[in-house]
Amino acid sequence: MNTDTVRLNITLQKNLVQALDKLTGPRKRSHFISKAIELSIQKAEKEKIEKLLEEGYRATKQESLYLAREFEDIDLEGWDEY
Repeated sequence: MNTDTVRLNITLQKNLVQALDKLTGPRKRSHFISKAIELSIQKAEKEKIEKLLEEGYRATKQESLYLAREFEDIDLEGWDEY
């Protein structure tokens, strides 16, 4: 974990600061905000990757269906018939 820190001056709505203080107390705001930003970034990155994967799956859909049909007989070889 990187321990370098940067001081920021941010503006928040008063009701958010009050809610934050109820959860953390005024001396632990930075840690809470830092963790919330970290989680938000992770979520955004995950959503970006999921979108790229979805686009990739859509782009190769026809090829995947073709390959599945090509190898269907071999895949089913040796299975009991019901």
